[in-house]
Amino acid sequence: MKIIRNLLDNLRPHFAKGGKLGMFHALFDATDNFLLSSGELTSGGSHIRSSNNLKRLMFTVMIALVPATLFGIWNIGYQHYMAIGTCPNLWTAFLFGLGKYLPIVIVTYLSGLAVEVTFCQIRGHQVAEGFFVTGMMIPLILPPDIPLWIVAVATIFATLFAKEVFGGTGMNFMNPALVARAFIFFAYPSVISGDKVWIAELPDTVSGATPLATAPLSGVCNLPDSLTLFLGLTPGSVGETSVLAILLGAILLICTGVASWKIMLSVTAGGVLTGLAFNLIGQTPYMQVPFYYHLLMGGFAFGAVFMATDPVTASHTKYGKVIVGLLIGALAIVLRVLNPAYPEGMMLAILIMNVFTPLIDHIVVRCAIHKRKRFLDKQC
Repeated sequence: MKIIRNLLDNLRPHFAKGGKLGMFHALFDATDNFLLSSGELTSGGSHIRSSNNLKRLMFTVMIALVPATLFGIWNIGYQHYMAIGTCPNLWTAFLFGLGKYLPIVIVTYLSGLAVEVTFCQIRGHQVAEGFFVTGMMIPLILPPDIPLWIVAVATIFATLFAKEVFGGTGMNFMNPALVARAFIFFAYPSVISGDKVWIAELPDTVSGATPLATAPLSGVCNLPDSLTLFLGLTPGSVGETSVLAILLGAILLICTGVASWKIMLSVTAGGVLTGLAFNLIGQTPYMQVPFYYHLLMGGFAFGAVFMATDPVTASHTKYGKVIVGLLIGALAIVLRVLNPAYPEGMMLAILIMNVFTPLIDHIVVRCAIHKRKRFLDKQC
């Protein structure tokens, strides 16, 4: 570490304002912050001392994403070889999937960091670690066969209009990764709507649709069994198929206190209650899908664990977390069942609630103030 620190300190004057490479000072700061901890520390006595900082929180989230990422890479290859009638071994499937996944990741980071570094250069700010998580999440919520130019356009759009125009990391009111997916969904619906099965290099002899697109037509009849869905052995977005892998990440986030278990539990409860209500009605095939299937299909689990708990866009009040979580889970199932044109209701549910979360937190705080005021008035 000392060698890296000394090397960066020796290079810093060249990247400082007025130096030969001063125009790249934001990129240099980003590299410095990524490799080592920031040298800017608080010195006043009014600050709470903690070992947690933005870098540690972001890296914890990235570690939590590793199980879903590794499984998603393997599943890309597994689905491809199964589609062509071959049973692959572990490494054959993983290497094929890695070849499809890495280009998406590289394009995401190059396009997103280009926008972020440019804005930080103009503003004279440091590049925060936030995009390192966003850049890891975007490929996980996209199908493996998506064109790379669409990934670049969507990432640039999300970084620019969902983050930088509001001030950068910590100032966005919507999840940038979901904004990128929503942009693709509405601008290029043919590549992400789910009407066609998401398998990399799908042979012409194979046709079909994702489980979410199949359910509105046939209900549970043609869906995979619940164990298959839980394990994630189905076509879908790279990191969203395996509920088991997602739960491993959830355990880490909860144990480290990085993400709120109240939000995760509330989202699940909202989905379960709404699914049960539709099961009681049972007028359409999708209403007859068992409620627990909704928790296993699509991006419900991934959204509940990694998206709804985003520390910037999530609720920050105790009761607000429960209210927002319940509404996200309920709205996701309502969108799926009542509007099959948008089979992935989780994406829109979280984005809609991102907009209303500040209002809900404000109402919760005001109610708490009025409750305490009434209590004090009675004491007097």
